[in-house]
Amino acid sequence: MSEYFVPAVVPADPNANATDLLIDRVAATPHAPLFSVPTGDGGWSDVTAAEFLAQVTALAKGFVAAGIEPGQKIGFICKTRYEWTLVDFAAWFAGALLVPIYETSSPTQIRYNLTDSGATALIVETADHFARFDEIASELPQVSLVWQVDLGDLDKLAGSGGAVSDAEIERRRSLAKGADMATLIYTSGSTGQPKGCIITHSNLVELTRNAQVAMKEVLAPGSSTLLFITTAHIFARFISILAVQSGVRVGHQADTKQLLPSLATFKPTFLLAVPRVFEKVYNGAEQKAEAGGKGKIFRKAAHVAIEHSRILEEGGTIPLGLKLQFALFDRLVYSKLRAAMGGNIKYAVSGSAPLGPRLGHFFHSLGIKILEGYGLTETTAPATVNLVNKFKIGTTGPALPGVGIRIADDGEIWVKGINVFGGYWNNPQATAEVFDGDWFKTGDIGQLDDDGYLIITGRKKEIIVTAAGKNVSPAALEDPIRSHPLVGQVVVIGDQRPFISALITLDPEMLPVWLNNNGEAPDQSLAEAAVNPKVIDEIQKAVDEANDRVSRAESIRKFTVLATDLTEASGHLTPKMSIKRDVILQDFATVIDGMYVSQPATEGHSLSH
Repeated sequence: MSEYFVPAVVPADPNANATDLLIDRVAATPHAPLFSVPTGDGGWSDVTAAEFLAQVTALAKGFVAAGIEPGQKIGFICKTRYEWTLVDFAAWFAGALLVPIYETSSPTQIRYNLTDSGATALIVETADHFARFDEIASELPQVSLVWQVDLGDLDKLAGSGGAVSDAEIERRRSLAKGADMATLIYTSGSTGQPKGCIITHSNLVELTRNAQVAMKEVLAPGSSTLLFITTAHIFARFISILAVQSGVRVGHQADTKQLLPSLATFKPTFLLAVPRVFEKVYNGAEQKAEAGGKGKIFRKAAHVAIEHSRILEEGGTIPLGLKLQFALFDRLVYSKLRAAMGGNIKYAVSGSAPLGPRLGHFFHSLGIKILEGYGLTETTAPATVNLVNKFKIGTTGPALPGVGIRIADDGEIWVKGINVFGGYWNNPQATAEVFDGDWFKTGDIGQLDDDGYLIITGRKKEIIVTAAGKNVSPAALEDPIRSHPLVGQVVVIGDQRPFISALITLDPEMLPVWLNNNGEAPDQSLAEAAVNPKVIDEIQKAVDEANDRVSRAESIRKFTVLATDLTEASGHLTPKMSIKRDVILQDFATVIDGMYVSQPATEGHSLSH
């Protein structure tokens, strides 16, 4: 058992709540921009801290006038946009709290979250969201208030609270103490029925105040970020609140197809993303170079960038030849990628899945430090994160101030400290199962290096035990294969089976580009591409490369390229794009069984379906 604890650097205030973060920000920099909202012509219009507080207060008064009482829960279905944080703080100023619901949720999921939480009001963004609620509205008589953002209902609310006094808002916003619930966030359900995580005001206040100190270079005055991952998830939600606490200017772009144009105009200094975003940036650049006849140059540039970063991180001296190559490729390749991302990005915070050293080193040489972190909903997002001056590629960094990490005897990661949630809503049994005293048992497997940096190696529930008794972590195989441009998702299989196999899907966005670059008809369907010999051979190469990292007993001996995609809509991915392993194993049982009807003749033999 190993353990590492970092003391808090900001004294705890048990009486503080999340509204104090905004009050303090306005006191410090009332006229500094806190948000920028799209103007419709591709530009951005700033909202100062004081203006944001005024809008929050007006909306809070509207909630009060509409009958919202302290302690009430409001469901909220909305994509990433300015109104998300506006509603969040307005609910707190009215004494209420939000229950986020993913904008992609089905009527069944919406019903479960609203029923289990006891929410009595609901805000939806679009007519489509309202239609999904309307399907199950008769089963939710307690939800007596429903508003729709796209109908201008927030503006109407803000204009309806004139009779509510400032004193009443001050009274309500001051009611909650640190130990009180600030939000109820439901897990994504990748391992079963979603559970409501009680995130307290202290979780948000103490974690943001300590994170601001630890990440002071990223959150320095003048810093900005463009949020595009869903704010219903704790990762982006925490960063949104941290930005208010730190005075970081925030813009929003929920449409990832518009991400590059928005980056070009907004010019953020740091990004928040999941590894899949960095994979797509890299793969898209490589395939674009390939299409222009410069694929060999790009791959050489990538090799030089990775080697350059490795030597620097190990404290070595860059050889003259490599230094000259790096300078050349900086002009030809790296500078263009930096410009495409807005030109100002120095840092990126990455979470929810391992990034992989290759991409970490590549972007590092572009001048972008990707600060990998680790956390869960139950830890209010980050438990560990690489810091600008405490940075190791291939790790998720040291614990944040106020947080402790323990590696149990079986390798499970345990967390305690200011970020650990208040338990599962109405589920004392599930709460008891994940706690050992103050320590929260994450269900993830990892190790601490000699400097206290955390390395994630897998998920306890996902460890595969083959028929021969070999323990295999799927992530060690899935993550490198998924980084290939052609690959969408990978699901490694083999529990109680004679060998390891895998289901692999093709990336619908990258497939036509790759096909065109490789002399194939670009308009092939997923089903046609899944049996295309060139595609199969290319996937085989990715599988072989992953197999080179593990022992023969752990290697993938057969794989099937599926004729379909695994998506959130198909029920196979969570809203944060994690695979629902149990659902996939059940839905593709026939395909899986087909890979085990006879022993493979050779390692890497492949099937397609």
